[in-house]
Amino acid sequence: MSLNRIFAAESIAVIGASKDPSKPGHQAVAALLEGKFEGRIFPVNPKEKSILGLQCYRSVMDIPGSLDLALLATPASTVKTLLAEVGKKGAAAAVVLAAGFGELGEEGRILEEDLVKTAGQMGLRIIGPNTPGIMNVQEDINLVGLKNVPKGPITLLSQSASISLNLITEAGLKSRTGFNYYVGVGNEADIRFHEYLEYFAEKPDTKVILMYVEGLRDGRRFLQEASRITRTKPIVLYKGGRSAKGSTCAGTHTGALAGISAVSKSAFKRAGIIEVSHPGEMFPAAESLALLPLLKESSIAILADGDGHATIAADYLTDLGIRLPELEGETLVKIRALLPPNASLANPIDVSGGVYRNPAIFADCAEILLADKNIHGLLMVGLFGGYGIRFAKELSFMEEDAAHRMGKLVESSGKPIILHSLYNYAKPHSLDLLRYYNVPVYDSLEIACQCLGALSAYGSYRREYHKESNFKLRWGEKALPKGRDIMAGALAEGRKSLLEHEAKELFSLHGGLRVEEGVAVDEDQAVELFRKFGGSVALKIVSPDILSKSHAGGVMLGLRDEKALREAFRRIVKNCRTCHPGADIRGCLVSPMSDKGIETVIGTRRDDQFGPVIMFGLGGIMVSVMKDVAFRVVPVSEYWAASMVNEIKSSVVFDGFRGRPPSDRKALVKLIQTVSEVVQAYPLIQQIDLNPVIVHSEGLTIVDAKVFLE
Repeated sequence: MSLNRIFAAESIAVIGASKDPSKPGHQAVAALLEGKFEGRIFPVNPKEKSILGLQCYRSVMDIPGSLDLALLATPASTVKTLLAEVGKKGAAAAVVLAAGFGELGEEGRILEEDLVKTAGQMGLRIIGPNTPGIMNVQEDINLVGLKNVPKGPITLLSQSASISLNLITEAGLKSRTGFNYYVGVGNEADIRFHEYLEYFAEKPDTKVILMYVEGLRDGRRFLQEASRITRTKPIVLYKGGRSAKGSTCAGTHTGALAGISAVSKSAFKRAGIIEVSHPGEMFPAAESLALLPLLKESSIAILADGDGHATIAADYLTDLGIRLPELEGETLVKIRALLPPNASLANPIDVSGGVYRNPAIFADCAEILLADKNIHGLLMVGLFGGYGIRFAKELSFMEEDAAHRMGKLVESSGKPIILHSLYNYAKPHSLDLLRYYNVPVYDSLEIACQCLGALSAYGSYRREYHKESNFKLRWGEKALPKGRDIMAGALAEGRKSLLEHEAKELFSLHGGLRVEEGVAVDEDQAVELFRKFGGSVALKIVSPDILSKSHAGGVMLGLRDEKALREAFRRIVKNCRTCHPGADIRGCLVSPMSDKGIETVIGTRRDDQFGPVIMFGLGGIMVSVMKDVAFRVVPVSEYWAASMVNEIKSSVVFDGFRGRPPSDRKALVKLIQTVSEVVQAYPLIQQIDLNPVIVHSEGLTIVDAKVFLE
């Protein structure tokens, strides 16, 4: 369904309209009138005859004609009945302000589901519940009641009224740009984030989508839609609920599960979303992406009038992966002619007092720097805008002239300029002029650098976009007959997990891994397998009732002769019967001892928001001690599997050290892809744990494998 009848509504009912200025039902009517909304406004309140000069209706059913949109500013207990009435009037949607639904827990979720069911029966969509409202700033549809909302090309989707108010206030105070649409998404009970993305992606007046998200009801669909949109339009997002405590608050606030921070961070990056790490970066990042050209390469120049700020800026940008390259020889000659001998030209360029009498030299330097082929953007840091305040009033005119020239440079060069000024608070005219030319100005050096980071990250994504990032699951497509038999056998026995040898066989079927081992039901069979394999072997108990084999005394390693093997077999069975009386013991798994290598872990789980995700890291006890792991949302292609291996901090161990040869990265990448394929092929799989997987110089060995079923 198109959301156009919502955001371009021509008739709006405000149910719960009020004469009390403190009530949302009054503020919405007042905002529509003050904004000169050109459509029809229908206040609904059985106790009033008129509100703010408009006729007031006793009920929705008394409104003449049909409706496009209804705002429900009434208690939660009334919402279901009102939805039915609004549906009968043919409305496209209802904006439900009331809280008291899914954010309160299971009882609230049941009530919320009932609302959605009622609305669905009436062909009605719901925004919310638990929402502050929506706005179309261009068409003066204001159901939030906020005044003086700055207009601009940014669409805001948020699950927090207070965060939204903060962003809108910040835009009004510190920028010349602002918002065209605002949606308080609320509990996302009906209309989901991905539907809003789909709608605003097609709006040419939306240049950037800015999001505050605590939880996603349909994370998989969100990623699919986001990855499609970010090919042409940036999305900036701040994720609330990243900590354990924050996650609990988010669940209370929106009724949505917050999921694993590491998973969402990886997924957002893969979808091309610019995720900011601090709320203060939200609007500046969106503003920069809306107004400025992207960095064609991640290399810029810093132009400063103080070495302290220049040094800090260089540190920030380096941490963001932005390079400060050497300047071309011709550039150095031209800059040197403008500045005093003690000026530093090493990039950062420190003018070192060379502009105190003539701040317009900043514009001369900027023009020269942006003409340099090695430079793809410019960060100015320091006092610009404050020379007329700090030194002499007449310098303000020179600053204004420089601002005009620098502003025009952005368009003529096709390269971004961002300015940090210690005098931003004073609002000098020179800085207003820069904003007029869409050059953002910030009083925080860190935020200025983060904005360049956003231009760099999104520019890199657009250049390096990979088609494999569609996040589409192919349930059951690659299931194999033998694999189905393994699953069916486990289900027939009522098991919730595969036996270890069954799990390894499954990965062997899909990945072509050679698994050399066998199940022995008694000592004699164990000896036969030992003779077949030769060398040293391991024995492990085979029982559907014993998952933690080591804790039950069900593992013996390094067995080198038949006598030791028989003794180990008897001891393992005795240990396990003592630890788990009545357990179904089917024998022991006989496996050749693995060659030396690097221990790794590969696993999957079902994320509450994104579905199956895959994890990779160093294995054995290191995974719990170091927690050096990488996550990806399934499916993963060869490219993304390799990126997981490269992402962990300890990936250098695969390159070889202390005389050890390099590890077989290709085999590791192949196994990660195989795990991704297996978890999609058999939808019954709830979780996989391969730990450890020992990676050799050639090939690898799955030492232990667990597969849990729904």
